[in-house]
Amino acid sequence: MTATILINRSFGETRVALLEDGVVSEVYVERNHELGLVGNIYKGRVTRVLPGMQAAFVDIGLQRAAFLYADDIRPLEKTSKNPKSIDSSLPEEQPHGVEDEKLAHEADIIEHAKAEAREQEPHREHASIDTLIKEGDEIVCQVSKDPIGSKGARITTYISLPGRYLVYMPNTDHVGVSKRITEESERKRLRELVEALRTDSGGYIVRTEGASLSGEKLREDMLFLETMWQEVGQDTKNRQAPALLQADLDLVLRATRDLFTHDVDKLVIDNAKELERVTNFLSKFSPELLERVSLSQSKVGLFEHYSVEGEIERALQRKVGMKSGASIVIDQAEALTAIDVNTGGFVGKQNLEATILRTNLEAVKEIVTQLRLRNIGGIIVIDFIDMESADDRERVYNAFVEELKRDRAKTHVLPISGLGVIEMTRKRVRESLGRRLTEPCPYCEGRGRIRSRSTIAHEIFREVSRQANKDGHVMVLANPEIAAILAEEESDTLSKVEEFIGKSVVVEARSDFHHEAYRVVLRR
Repeated sequence: MTATILINRSFGETRVALLEDGVVSEVYVERNHELGLVGNIYKGRVTRVLPGMQAAFVDIGLQRAAFLYADDIRPLEKTSKNPKSIDSSLPEEQPHGVEDEKLAHEADIIEHAKAEAREQEPHREHASIDTLIKEGDEIVCQVSKDPIGSKGARITTYISLPGRYLVYMPNTDHVGVSKRITEESERKRLRELVEALRTDSGGYIVRTEGASLSGEKLREDMLFLETMWQEVGQDTKNRQAPALLQADLDLVLRATRDLFTHDVDKLVIDNAKELERVTNFLSKFSPELLERVSLSQSKVGLFEHYSVEGEIERALQRKVGMKSGASIVIDQAEALTAIDVNTGGFVGKQNLEATILRTNLEAVKEIVTQLRLRNIGGIIVIDFIDMESADDRERVYNAFVEELKRDRAKTHVLPISGLGVIEMTRKRVRESLGRRLTEPCPYCEGRGRIRSRSTIAHEIFREVSRQANKDGHVMVLANPEIAAILAEEESDTLSKVEEFIGKSVVVEARSDFHHEAYRVVLRR
């Protein structure tokens, strides 16, 4: 598989695209006025504790309070209300554990280490949140999920700091290795090497890029991460809550750190200043990758040159066509997404079962591509075309699981049910591409549909009929399309309404009226 990373930077917006075998697999967008928060470390103040929900709200300086679950609280994390009395050893008392898309390869290991840390806490298993934290407490926390929709950011007190080759987890003795490093002898070598190199009680996970590295490279990453954590500790003592202690890298350097691995053939940038930042970063951490970085020479836009713009537009559509003529339809709600597979114009050249199987297998690839490209998370239900053969269902399921192996996000998939449906979950920490690039329609307010012209016309008739016993002439103010319906298609009905109320009705078109808006007024 060939892989290419494209970085487009212009006019206060950064876009990153990952192409696999020429197909756009992932797109990330970050704007100067709406930077992502995941990975940021804050000193926050608890504003409300909800024992019934085993959760708390924490002010970290954002527009909406952040949300903290009991399972994400470590008792040792709690600090004094008086900043001057915060223990100088606070940085060494922090736990670990932010799960992020960019750390998806290591997510299971982080969660295991997180559970291990909880087990070491006395009386933790059934502890109520109000025994762990109180209103007014100040805590050091990390954002694990960006604000999504009406929800505030989700935070955790289990801190993790990702480096180029390692993930550092303060005050945890766990040492793990990415599951993507499969050779057992190499896993053992790396684990023993990290155990020998670490100088404090901090835990580490060796990332996929750490495979085959020498102890010198790993030690450099350790020193970098430990120094970073010491700086956080110093800021914790000197600053009052709420305060940002450390922001994660911006999108350009995050992509360089987390996406630009040795498996990527090239990284192309269209901005000279960003190129300099990337080369400086790589010179320090991965100089062997410098020769794969280049400045775009395209006379058209970088994303246009690689046909990314069209794929982004396609990712914003509800219906996605496939080469065969079949299609998938994607309907996304707040926490659940439904995907329907349709044969469309594809009739096949073989029997019906073969056509259905071929369509479903083609849909598998397109669905996984769209899940990644759109960054769809939460509960996902996929309605494949019904297959009578159990072998065909098994084949489609296995193909789906195999295709998901490319996905960096954590997923959990159930087998195809008797109704031909796959149920799955996909880890989501940031808003989907659609929510990032669009906003609710001012007409339908995000419902996806609006009342028909005929429906509105009959609502007006009912409202007008209520004026039968009142004095004055009736005037209807409505959107031009609705006014046209009343004057033309529904003119006979309007005449009957006038006869019923015993007075004439004047219809006036108002171009400033919403499609569903109208007013019925009396004029004396």
